[in-house]
Amino acid sequence: MKELIVRSISGALYISIVVFSMFAAHEWFLLLFYILAVVTLNEFLRLVHLKSIAAYILLTVFLYFLSYRIFDYNAVYLLLILCGFVNLFLLKDLLVVNKIPMFEKKKYVTIIFYIISGFVFLTLIPIREEEFVPWLIIGVFVLVWANDSFAYLIGKNFGKTKLLERISPKKTVEGFMGGILGSLCAGFIIFNITDLFNLQIWTGMALIVSFFGTAGDLIQSKFKRQAGVKDSGVLMPGHGGLYDRLDSIIYSSPFIYAFLEIVEHVS
Repeated sequence: MKELIVRSISGALYISIVVFSMFAAHEWFLLLFYILAVVTLNEFLRLVHLKSIAAYILLTVFLYFLSYRIFDYNAVYLLLILCGFVNLFLLKDLLVVNKIPMFEKKKYVTIIFYIISGFVFLTLIPIREEEFVPWLIIGVFVLVWANDSFAYLIGKNFGKTKLLERISPKKTVEGFMGGILGSLCAGFIIFNITDLFNLQIWTGMALIVSFFGTAGDLIQSKFKRQAGVKDSGVLMPGHGGLYDRLDSIIYSSPFIYAFLEIVEHVS
């Protein structure tokens, strides 16, 4: 009971800070997520046993020139393509190999095109037609939270079939399907209370969040398993580290951004 209370309080505080920054101003939003990115990067560097000032410099440069002051959209799209390839390779390695090769040999590849790029596209998602749209990024986070919450509740109460037991023994197929249902329901509710997109687009984002968010969570679990740790950090009591909380959105953000860009240009 005590653990549940601590988990609920820290989770509510985290959500409150995130939502406040989104509605405050674009600059406040970027500042908060720059801080979250620094902490997450620090946790990831400790997981892969790497001390690097260069990683923090790269994070700052990428967020400034590819998110805050975009110097060239072609550079953003090039980064999106490279980030997509790296993320799909991480997904392939999750499914078919015992250890993620990039974890051992190409740490900077994952740092740049997985962690740093994940935050770049996370902060680019709410920029539509050069305007900051806070309801959009809040909607994406709600999809992620709904997916995680329903996956946990359905998996805990009805889960029997293991999803990927060698990586995450507690995840089940039933929980995964419950997460999809929760995210779809959240997308339907968001569609009805906002006028941002039609139902098909929110449905598409809900499915992207459910699939790639779950994949991101499993990839992070594999990193932690290889590092021999339970949590990426201790910043959030009851939840672990920030990387534990943001793994789903970091991994899925490039795919959400790509989906929105395709929808925007096709329409």
